[in-house]
Amino acid sequence: MNDARDHDSAVANIAKAEIVLPGGDLKDTLPFFKDRLGFRLEAIFPADDPAVAVVAGYGLRLRLERGAELPPGTLRLHCADPAALAAGATELTAPNGTRVEFVADAAPLQLPANAPSFVVTRLSPADAWGIGRAGMQYRDLVPDRQGGRFIASHIRIPDGGPVPDMVHFHKIRFQMIFCYRGWVDLLYQDQGPLFRMHAGDCVLQPPEIRHRVVECSPGLEVIEIGCPADHMTGIDHDLELPTAALDPERDFGSQRFLRHQAAETPWQPWRFAGVESRDNGIDAATDGLADARVLRFPASDGTTRGLPPHRHTAEFLFSFLLAGSARLSAAGQADEDLGPGDSFVIPQGMTYALAGASADLESLQVALPANYGTAE
Repeated sequence: MNDARDHDSAVANIAKAEIVLPGGDLKDTLPFFKDRLGFRLEAIFPADDPAVAVVAGYGLRLRLERGAELPPGTLRLHCADPAALAAGATELTAPNGTRVEFVADAAPLQLPANAPSFVVTRLSPADAWGIGRAGMQYRDLVPDRQGGRFIASHIRIPDGGPVPDMVHFHKIRFQMIFCYRGWVDLLYQDQGPLFRMHAGDCVLQPPEIRHRVVECSPGLEVIEIGCPADHMTGIDHDLELPTAALDPERDFGSQRFLRHQAAETPWQPWRFAGVESRDNGIDAATDGLADARVLRFPASDGTTRGLPPHRHTAEFLFSFLLAGSARLSAAGQADEDLGPGDSFVIPQGMTYALAGASADLESLQVALPANYGTAE
């Protein structure tokens, strides 16, 4: 009787099962499972260079992992209490060699330790643009990923028209999209009908909000910043967008959705003389987790345009030049002449400056947290 009760309790504890298999080259393997065998895509990540895909069909979920040396098979059981099934063990081996893993069904988001570094990334005609999710092309702006904690991507869709996207969501701490060139039509859960994001606009995508890219102009380019770098994109096959509900203040992981429209936002003086900013509203929407703004340098009275030598206390400080040019000077580094499409990351405590900013210079700056300090 005790064995029967233990068995019933164990069965009730299991939420779903997943079989892990070698993925090989996912661009070949995934179409085989989807188009030839009829499995449907449930999740894929990371977005800029997919290495893991989860497909489901016929009562089975398969996790296809690229480049992994896997045994003949692994059965992963997602449990409310993994330790309850095998006397505290995290895995067992079946008689046929199959490894059975017990994992938490609602595991918390894993944030790698931050590894701040100085990064300069230049836009070049020779850049290798990788093919990511939904046929989008990606350029990595922070190749070292700051230890895996942050990712910044320059994303483009050269051909306009409908985008083959699905309703999806991201398991993230922070994610924003800034429209650099062109326009894109988007749908978001509980945020009303389809809307168009133009160059200079941005959205904050709070954790796990369902959304879909619908259509875009030819030559669309956006900048996406996220934390952590490797985060899962999940597919929601059941939710239809737009949703009937309208709840613009809905809480998603202590954040709310934000649509920032540049044309409706005035320029304001910023923390340094001769610098103005257009606040994207992300500070308020994330309750201080992050800040995003566009900077410009309108001084025309003989004042040198740019940023004076200073250092900051932010966990992450990223800048992308939208237009114009300037010279970046950073302690211990060679000076860098930057132009449109170039970007840089300045680690905490490093003194840096921007000099010789052109009259048309505009740069996107993203910082975590929002209330970071500066000192000259």
